[in-house]
Amino acid sequence: MKQSLKDYIVDPRDNIIIECEAKGNPVPTFSWRRNGKFFNVGKDPRVTMRKRSGTLEISFRSGGRPEDYEGEYQCFASNDFGTALTNKILLRVSKSPLWPKEVLEPVVVGEGSSLVLACNPPPGLPPPHTFWMNSAMMSITQDRRVSMGLNGDLYFSNVLAKDSHTDYSCNARFLFTHTIQQKNPFTLKVQTSKKITPNLTPNFPFPPLTHSLPIPLSPTPSIKWFKKGGDLNQKVKLDNFNKTLRIDSVSEEDAGEYMCMANNQIGSIRHSIFVQVKAAPYWLDKPFNLVLAPDESSRLVCRANGNPKPLIQWLVNGEPMERNSSLPNTRRSVVGDTIIFHSVQIGSSAVYQCNASNHHGYLLANAFVSILDMAPRMLGAKNQLIKVIENNRTFLDCPFFGSPLPELRWFKNGQGSGLDGGQYRVYINGSLEIKRARVEDQGTYTCVASNILGKEENQVRLEVKEPTRIVRAPEHQSAIRGTMARFDCRVKSDLTLPITVTWLKDDKPLSLGWRLKKDEDSLSIPNVHEQDEGTYTCTVKSEIDQDTASARLTVIEDTSLYPTQSSALPADYPDPPMDLEVSDPDKRSIRLTWIPGDEHNSPVTEFLVQFEEDRWEPGQWQNLSSYPRDLNSVILQLSPFVNYQFRVIAINSVGKSRPSRPSQRYQTSGASPDAIPSGLKGWGTKNTNMEISWEPLLNTEQNGPNLHYSVWWRRKDTGEEWNNVTTVGAKHIVHDTETYVPYEIKLQARNDFGPGPESNIIIGYSGEDKPTAPPTDLHVSNIDSTKVNVHWTPVDPNTVLGEFKEYRLYYWREGSMVKGLHVNKEKKTKGFYSTVAQPTGILTDLQPYSHYRMFMVVANSRYDGPPSNHVDFHTKEGVPDLPQFFKIVQRSPESIHLEWDKPLEPNGILTGYTLNYQAVNGSRVGHMQMESFLPNVTAYRLRLPDQAIRYRFYLAAHTQVGAGKIYTGESPHFTNEDVSMSTTVPPPLPPTTTAATTTISTTTTTTTTTTPTTTATVTASTTATTPVLVTSTKQADTNVLGTYSRPTCCMAPGRVIWNLTVKPNSNYANVSWNHNFPIGSSEFQLEFTLDGKIHTQFVVPVNQPPIKLAGLIEGAKYRLRVYSNEYHSISSNVVTFETSAAYIKDQVDIATQGWFIGLMCAIALIILILLIVCFIKRSRGGKYPVRDKKDLPLEGMDQKGEDGSFDYHSDEDNKPLQGSQNSLDGGVKESDDSLVDYGEGGDGQFNEDGSFIGQYTVKKDKDETEGNESSEATSPVNAIYSLA
Repeated sequence: MKQSLKDYIVDPRDNIIIECEAKGNPVPTFSWRRNGKFFNVGKDPRVTMRKRSGTLEISFRSGGRPEDYEGEYQCFASNDFGTALTNKILLRVSKSPLWPKEVLEPVVVGEGSSLVLACNPPPGLPPPHTFWMNSAMMSITQDRRVSMGLNGDLYFSNVLAKDSHTDYSCNARFLFTHTIQQKNPFTLKVQTSKKITPNLTPNFPFPPLTHSLPIPLSPTPSIKWFKKGGDLNQKVKLDNFNKTLRIDSVSEEDAGEYMCMANNQIGSIRHSIFVQVKAAPYWLDKPFNLVLAPDESSRLVCRANGNPKPLIQWLVNGEPMERNSSLPNTRRSVVGDTIIFHSVQIGSSAVYQCNASNHHGYLLANAFVSILDMAPRMLGAKNQLIKVIENNRTFLDCPFFGSPLPELRWFKNGQGSGLDGGQYRVYINGSLEIKRARVEDQGTYTCVASNILGKEENQVRLEVKEPTRIVRAPEHQSAIRGTMARFDCRVKSDLTLPITVTWLKDDKPLSLGWRLKKDEDSLSIPNVHEQDEGTYTCTVKSEIDQDTASARLTVIEDTSLYPTQSSALPADYPDPPMDLEVSDPDKRSIRLTWIPGDEHNSPVTEFLVQFEEDRWEPGQWQNLSSYPRDLNSVILQLSPFVNYQFRVIAINSVGKSRPSRPSQRYQTSGASPDAIPSGLKGWGTKNTNMEISWEPLLNTEQNGPNLHYSVWWRRKDTGEEWNNVTTVGAKHIVHDTETYVPYEIKLQARNDFGPGPESNIIIGYSGEDKPTAPPTDLHVSNIDSTKVNVHWTPVDPNTVLGEFKEYRLYYWREGSMVKGLHVNKEKKTKGFYSTVAQPTGILTDLQPYSHYRMFMVVANSRYDGPPSNHVDFHTKEGVPDLPQFFKIVQRSPESIHLEWDKPLEPNGILTGYTLNYQAVNGSRVGHMQMESFLPNVTAYRLRLPDQAIRYRFYLAAHTQVGAGKIYTGESPHFTNEDVSMSTTVPPPLPPTTTAATTTISTTTTTTTTTTPTTTATVTASTTATTPVLVTSTKQADTNVLGTYSRPTCCMAPGRVIWNLTVKPNSNYANVSWNHNFPIGSSEFQLEFTLDGKIHTQFVVPVNQPPIKLAGLIEGAKYRLRVYSNEYHSISSNVVTFETSAAYIKDQVDIATQGWFIGLMCAIALIILILLIVCFIKRSRGGKYPVRDKKDLPLEGMDQKGEDGSFDYHSDEDNKPLQGSQNSLDGGVKESDDSLVDYGEGGDGQFNEDGSFIGQYTVKKDKDETEGNESSEATSPVNAIYSLA
């Protein structure tokens, strides 16, 4: 399941999205619980659940407070086969409180003095990051003289005159809201004396008194650490500019002389610490009881260490073995610290003692060696019923006995193999540990003990119950005398367990009487008075667990009835407790007594006891325990071998008091370790070793000096002797092992006071090697569009050479069967865990209509084996993805223009598009209409029958398999403006685990040019947070949100942006640049423009490079630059780049294309016009002599006919020319184009050669011209004629 984080902190300015995605067949249904109760999503108008998903979206556009939705959420996904659930998601709203208002007085110090500037940042969720800066936004330089503490305070070892500034400002950065809050700046004034400041030799001063002046150290000394006779080992760490040396896990090898040296130009000083170890004997191997069968052999080991080396002496039944030397026993022999038994017999049982001693002390241990011959016996009760609390560590006991020692195995419900490993662990005493009991662990468990003489079994029935807990606890309260007080105690428990609820007052049973009232989940105290004051405790018990909660009731007077001077005073912090005294010392406890201070008009609710020890963390105060207000003498439970010092803090409703003065120190005595080191494991780092490691004991668990560890190991099931080593570290490496063989391992912690408990035996393994054999016969079957069945022949388990993990399939997309589509050939893996003889698996989430390649390896925990044979296969055709975009533009009230582009992943051969649309009027929709298009059609114009109608469109691409995902959009409102309205519906973003999305709409100068809508997406990667997705939608000529520009009032000296690099692809580009701005202190603006279109400009805010600029137009040319968001004048150079086409368009019949038909018609029209012009020029001619023209014979072609050609004749000839026509009245129509009209009787002008000046003017009769006026006015031929 896909889900939100367990601890989910959200920004209060954004809508809340709680993710819950699950897949199943049938499709699952989703439901939610909030704070353990059913959450009815349908009843809250602000909460919606995504379709086919369980993701909740909580919107605050119509009001509401995000804080009202804080709580614990859990999602349930169910179908016919079961229910899956997410983690419990704790939803909290990020908080970034303001800095408290305060007036900071100037800080005046003398030169050379020490100083602390307090930061005290406001608390936030999550806590803010603090840093110090000056007014120039430059960080305060830190070194061994000036440094910042973990609490944000700024420390000066000694103040210099150059430290005088007026702008020491502490800044708190809240990551969620991306805001930085600045505290009022400190003004530091350094007073310099006319006298020269004395140079001081470093010194190691005692802790100063509370009011003493700081000791100046000038010049600042440097600090170095040394160890005499050797170097500081890797465990040594120097902190706080070498002022602190810390050694983790101190051991014998850390003993010696340590020297700390501080020096400056004036001198130096050293301090030495000497460590010497003397130890009484302590056990390395303590002898234990033995039970042997007849003819068995064994050994009894007694091994101890100390300084000086202890002497080992054996005794039998209290008598030294040397006294019985006159009667030698051939079945036993003593070799050093070991007694070896050979073929023991019945009747030779005895108690053996081991004595280890030196002049510091001695150790004595008894070991009973019993010779027995007995079949297994069960020592515990039969058929026990064990009830446990869910999620608790559980032990099922099966005590047994037998000789020879029986082998014990556990089974659940009488089925399967023995339980050992995973969450089960079998101990040598027969107990079965269930590390975390769950409901599914319920059942009947059977333990079977067997040896050569027989076997015996016993059963234990386990029931897992819900815990009993108080879900609403009583709270501290103050009540006015005479009013009612009420304490809540609401309980949740397992329904099968009866519970009882009791109330205590001051740790004594509360007598309810007639006045106090107790119901199911509360206690009411009417008419309270002074005797009711005290601590009330609610205790709820079941037969296997209990829970308690306490609260204090304080009775106060009504100040309106009894006004006093004290009641008018405001409440304040209590005074610290006084006169701490320790008494009644014991090995692991002591009594601490104190006198409470003044409460200052607010009763103390509790006392907090803290301790400090001077061995591991000197000067570090730690909480020990807290106690109610009515206790001032308590018994403190302590750890061995710790030098304690205590202090007490009083707490009331206002807050905590100052700590009390520390008590006198108390040193607890040492003891052997109580704890077993956790995390014991054995695993090889090489194929020839095994590394045994564990978690070292805590400082307070060591219980004594000279802590070290004894480690034992041996090959499993070989019967070999234990190997052992003693070490002070937290690991041991066993060398020269065979490859991946099992070992038995156990561990024990020891100190100078003795050994601790021995751990249980765990199984470890030596190192792994590369598998030697590949899987064979890799092949596929049942190839679908998105999945395929994979088959292979498994390898021999002996060739894995390690823990078999999986068969790992490597596969990648070699190409797409769509021509020209570029694919990502990233190699992916999928694991199959199978141990059957004929394994098979299903590879899913493939891309349809693609060519894939694969091979398989067998993998252990460290290595992949050699590859199998490579397999190629082709997935079948599928349905296409969404189109890349779907634009709905209404440029006029009569029509809507639709435009789209092919899907990025067609998943097959596109067969066309289906456009469904219907009229929308509020909640009413009209009849669905459909249009189908060929695959090469990517635009459609819809005429509107009514301007007021809006339409909803559904667009889907098709392959032969079927329709793909549907792209939905609605037509915009037409505003009767000379601008283009366009709506771009971006395809859904790919799912991201954590992303913040911001949509920014910008505008440009309004113009009559229609500019298509362009969507640009910028993805910026950061190092400290998850990727941030920024989407900028640019809509030309439409002011959506307006523009915002930051004034460029300042210049950042020395800041530059250079090396702007763009790597374009089809519809996106990777952009990177270099800059010298401080990381996290500056944002940038990315400005890119379609080349040649100054009105199509995009400005997108981004963070740190590199970024991915997506949503570009294929095959377009862009101009891009980057400039600082704070200093606009700091900019990179302008870079020009061009995107490429995503893939080649499908081939179509060009003869059917509209643009081709239009082009051919235009060419034909142009040719026709050119022919007419040539014909007219040839008929008209140019300049010519009139005398030559008169001598030419006039033929029929020179007559004026019906086509409007000219008819030339002489002035004397008054008869009709050849080819002339009669008028309608029978007369002869004279030519209108006579030379008389142009020359002798008119205004005609001639050149020297007799040709006409200007052009002919055609004179028509009124009757003739009336019929041709309209045609001449519109004909392109007449227009060209007038230009000829």
